Amino acid sequence: METPVYRDRPVSFVRRSGRMSEAQDRAWAELSPFYLLSVERDAAATSVRPGSAIDPAEVWGRRAPLIVEIGSGQGHQIVSAAAARPDADFLAVEVFAAGLARTMLDAEREGLRNLRLVEANAPEVLEHMLPVASVDELWLFFPDPWHKNKHTKRRLVAPEFARIAAQALRPGGTLRLATDWQDYADQMRAVLDEAAEFERDFPGEWAERFDGRVLTAFERKGLRVGRDIRDLTYTRRTP
Repeated sequence: METPVYRDRPVSFVRRSGRMSEAQDRAWAELSPFYLLSVERDAAATSVRPGSAIDPAEVWGRRAPLIVEIGSGQGHQIVSAAAARPDADFLAVEVFAAGLARTMLDAEREGLRNLRLVEANAPEVLEHMLPVASVDELWLFFPDPWHKNKHTKRRLVAPEFARIAAQALRPGGTLRLATDWQDYADQMRAVLDEAAEFERDFPGEWAERFDGRVLTAFERKGLRVGRDIRDLTYTRRTP
């Protein structure tokens, strides 16, 4: 029997498996050849092999601003954004297969040609799949807060994330974040304020709500239980 392979560092997500609907199965079979990027894997199922960077101009067939959303879920945010910005290219990064299938269905319904998806661990996409300084905007909206003390080490926004996010973003590029967990918002701000590669793009304590962010189920849930929504916006410094 083949020995299972595990990562040597914790990942910031739980891999959700579960039954897909008939429509989602169809989307995966029929739409993934166009929308879903193939990935050269390393050890684990959602890994990305080092040295396997894509060429965005080849993938999208043009040179345009590239916007990447980490943890795109069911795709409501990125499908809306891609429909509103045909002049830009979009990449959704997610490990939840049913969410990717739903995103493809909605993208097809909108007739989108400027959106692609990747089923992979986000830090490895940023570090190994995207060329250095190829991303104009990087979005991280309502990531898993891992609110239990024993799990906070799994949070995505940590000093290592700042390094690889800066690597993927072009100088002058934008990092946008949002969360409804106050202690995670505090952590995000502390990490990015300390990162030499980034500078704040907002006065005061928090950024204004990003106009391009749609009201998703995650944000509605936070508002319903009385949590404050915290936005942060940072600019990639020129080296």
